[in-house]
Amino acid sequence: MARFTLPRDVYHGKGSLEALKTFKGKKAIICVGGGSMKRFGFLDRAVGYLKEAGMEVSIFDGIEPDPSVETVMRGAQAMAEFGPDWIVAIGGGSPIDAAKAMWIKYEYPECTFEDMCKVFGIPELRKKAHFCAVSSTSGTATEVTAFSIITDYAKGVKYPIADFEITPDVAIVDPELAETMPQKLVAHTGMDAMTHAIEAYVSTANCDYTDPLAIHAIEMIMKDLVPSYNGDMDARHRMHNAQCLAGMAFSNALLGIVHSMAHKTGAAFADYGAHIIHGAANAMYLPKVIAFNAKDEMAKKRYGVIVDYMGIADGNASDDEKVAALIAYLRKMNDDLNIPHCIGHYGADSYPTQTGFVPEDVFLGRLHDIAVNAIADACTGSNPRQPSVEEMEKLLKCCYYDTEVDF
Repeated sequence: MARFTLPRDVYHGKGSLEALKTFKGKKAIICVGGGSMKRFGFLDRAVGYLKEAGMEVSIFDGIEPDPSVETVMRGAQAMAEFGPDWIVAIGGGSPIDAAKAMWIKYEYPECTFEDMCKVFGIPELRKKAHFCAVSSTSGTATEVTAFSIITDYAKGVKYPIADFEITPDVAIVDPELAETMPQKLVAHTGMDAMTHAIEAYVSTANCDYTDPLAIHAIEMIMKDLVPSYNGDMDARHRMHNAQCLAGMAFSNALLGIVHSMAHKTGAAFADYGAHIIHGAANAMYLPKVIAFNAKDEMAKKRYGVIVDYMGIADGNASDDEKVAALIAYLRKMNDDLNIPHCIGHYGADSYPTQTGFVPEDVFLGRLHDIAVNAIADACTGSNPRQPSVEEMEKLLKCCYYDTEVDF
């Protein structure tokens, strides 16, 4: 028996933020990030709509990118003190992911972070509050998923929380919020969405319900991501839907080792000022993982189906030729989005806001532990080809040096 779970309601299209007016409840807490939602007026609008619905409103703000365990605990404490019956998370993946984890702790104060990380082991929620997610970026799709990513900075590891219980009750996918994304964020979130759709399609947990969502998302992203990056707002609106469809697919079909590797490398070099942004990590690793997975015949055939829908190879091409065409297309897309091809090129030169890069000796010194952690990641189990630790080390080296995957 399999399960397919989505939010009960998905409000989409311009102006759909107004759906907050229709909510029934007494108290709502809004969880938000660093300031863009306030700066562009969306936070005030959300507060106004919830008050119009007759609710008392509290704000928990300042949720950092890649939220920490400490932030989750502080937010849960704020919820315990306020007692909301609605949790509304607005912004990118970080505030929504953080709010999901806060929700668990709010409903079950005795629950530890370690308890939260037990895959599909969270007790029944909605005893105290329902959850609404309002996405402002076009990539993570956490507004419709059963996942949350929280970082333990003491360990330098990102941990996925996975359970259908944290699938939001309501998702609001209003493209007006996505219009405010800076160009680099458009690139990173867009390639995150592409990775979601491709990994969902070749996942061992794919099914008839997830495949159409994944394929249509890939077709939309192929058409609209680069134009969105270049400022086409109609394309950006369509990307906001595309990433949500990709999220619906992967929340139910699960993911693969592109995400396992991204989770375990993202914060692994933060002490060198080289935080590898999640979407950029996915973009760099995806072509390498496709080459690795294509050694599995079923995965190779499914990559071929993706290529058929994309129309980027000759109709008489072999499955191997189709895989090569997909890898070449994704690398070209990275070029168009100004995303480096490997960890070794990801640093202060290509990302001026960073203070450092990942030195080769540091990468090699931490390689084994990263590989072990990636193997243990919740996303690895549904990858079509299960790597050994040695193979994961080799794959990570390919992602550092941008070398060919031949194993």
